[in-house]
Amino acid sequence: MSLSTNVSEKANLIWAIADKLTGVYKPHEYGEVILPLTVIRRFDSILEDTKEAVLAKYEQVKDLPMRDILLRKASGRAFYNTSKYTFKKLLADPENIEANFRDYLNGFSENVQDIIEKFKFDGHITTMANKGILFIVLQEFTTDKANLHPNVISNLEMGYIFEEIIRKFSEAHNEDAGQHYTPREVIRLMVNILFNDDNDILSGSNVAKTIYDPACGTGGMLSVSEEYLHELNADAKLMAFGQELNDQTFAICKADMLIKGNDANFIKDGNTLSNDQFVGQTFDYIISNPPFGREWKNEKAAIEKEAKKGFEGRFGAGLPAASDGQMLFLLTAIAKMKSAKNGGSRIAIIHNGSPLFSGDAGSGPSDIRKYILENDLLEAIIALPNDIFYNTGIATYIWVLSNKKAGTKREGKVQLINASTLFEKRRKALGNKRNDIPEEAISRITQIYGDFTENEISKIFDTADFGYTKIVVERPLREKVVLTEENFKKLFNMYKDSLYIDLSRDAIEKMSVADIINALEGIAPLGLFAEKEDVKIFFEILADFVRDEPYMDINKFAKDFNVHELAKEYKMKFNKYRNLMDLIVEKDPQAEIVYKKDEKVADPALRDTENVPLKENIEAYFEREVLPFAEDAWIDENKSKVGYEIPFTRYFYKYEAPRASAEIMAEIMELETDLSGSLEEVFDL
Repeated sequence: MSLSTNVSEKANLIWAIADKLTGVYKPHEYGEVILPLTVIRRFDSILEDTKEAVLAKYEQVKDLPMRDILLRKASGRAFYNTSKYTFKKLLADPENIEANFRDYLNGFSENVQDIIEKFKFDGHITTMANKGILFIVLQEFTTDKANLHPNVISNLEMGYIFEEIIRKFSEAHNEDAGQHYTPREVIRLMVNILFNDDNDILSGSNVAKTIYDPACGTGGMLSVSEEYLHELNADAKLMAFGQELNDQTFAICKADMLIKGNDANFIKDGNTLSNDQFVGQTFDYIISNPPFGREWKNEKAAIEKEAKKGFEGRFGAGLPAASDGQMLFLLTAIAKMKSAKNGGSRIAIIHNGSPLFSGDAGSGPSDIRKYILENDLLEAIIALPNDIFYNTGIATYIWVLSNKKAGTKREGKVQLINASTLFEKRRKALGNKRNDIPEEAISRITQIYGDFTENEISKIFDTADFGYTKIVVERPLREKVVLTEENFKKLFNMYKDSLYIDLSRDAIEKMSVADIINALEGIAPLGLFAEKEDVKIFFEILADFVRDEPYMDINKFAKDFNVHELAKEYKMKFNKYRNLMDLIVEKDPQAEIVYKKDEKVADPALRDTENVPLKENIEAYFEREVLPFAEDAWIDENKSKVGYEIPFTRYFYKYEAPRASAEIMAEIMELETDLSGSLEEVFDL
């Protein structure tokens, strides 16, 4: 029987126990009982062989301060249970099943009780006891279907079983199973890549390394990493560190670590983004599949506070949009890298397509890419096949980062591997998972990464190839002044209400320019103008410029306004009243350029941008790509920004010529003939 078949059958048998919950629990609640009981039953099975030894030792040391250490030694594990009960012994007294079961749970060491507490299982014990099903359910967990003894189910298989039960629970709850765990073939590929160049280091004696997952879920990534390292070097030790937000998956991860004899204290609960449990710590390897497309608004205050610390915190490079926090996990991973002088680190982390290109130059995502590439941290990006995750069918990528590139063939380079076609179809879909990455594909991708050569699915670039300077191309503002008699009247009508002039629009239409000037005599100093004389003088000056032809040079018009005798006498300047004359100022591409203090004024409506590759001279690009089409354009150098994006699919795009029209027409005619024959047969024509 294959590993996957054994796991699936065992998980199905355990899940079938949920039938005993029918009526008391709704289907989407089954996992809240089955998951913790599976974990507890696994502990029970593991401790079975040393149970009597632990009870005997407990009687000897129960009053000693160091009893915890001695009881662990007696159990041969990092945990123990001092209750006289086991799952099987509980069944001997059905009448007192609740009290005895609680006594049994209270007998576990504190590290196990912490796990049980995270499951929030206490209330379910009460519910099952009150409804009369606690004994029945525990009885089911003592049958062969729930035999979880290490001689029957290995630690590797147990990890799979936990994840399979979570998947079933998530399906019943209409939740995303994929937020809890990653398909093992994907993890295996990541681990292969993670350790690829380190075989010499990891094959020595007394090897001890650390690995960290900031969103560890059930701990699958940490477990596979440990398994792989032991394949390379059975004597090597990999200390696993992780943090997980979800209580249930945290509990399973911690339980898995205890079962394997790892230090479960290195698995922390809590929100990694707002409450980092490993501040100041660094690790040899970082591996993760953080949630993507999930907003971080709830953590915004804590994250922004840390961002203000700059590179003394994790988020000095920038902050992504609040709608998607996956790049915050990427920055967390980078912050946990050991310095190059201390051996450096390597990261393998999964993202969707957004971190490749989202955000313009100067934005948070672009600045994060800029930091990564300008510090030569990115080794490779591997495009995975679609439909290999349980909760999404979208494109996903493995980012491989390292601060150990200096002096190697990868220095200053980035490898892109398009493995999107290297999959095999599943016979039966699991959620959105319709494809698997077969072992031969994992080996091929690993070899392509290790060889660091180009082929049809591997391309190598300089880090600068992904950078560009976003230049702002300005075009001049061109305005004319249209001061016809009609516009003069409209302008006067616009301000007459605020000036308390008792004239209707129709009356003004019948007046001449001279009549309007006369009407200004005796007006009280109210409205937009500071003084009575300002009103009279402003319109008297404009009246002298009324004509049918527009003024195509607004700069000259301003000068003429300023040197008008009345303007000089009353020290009135065109610029002071410019906003009041919007009605008579119009844009015109044939007009002269507007200047302000001898500098061209840019027209915001004509403003454009160009992304100039970092490797190209900006002036040469501008002369070639812009000036032939806009000879009056210029670059506002104060607005230039450097950005980075990785247009992955563009580099692997292959043009396919459209089929010949004659071929398409022939196919259409053939289909029409077949359809016609089918219709004749149906209707006996």
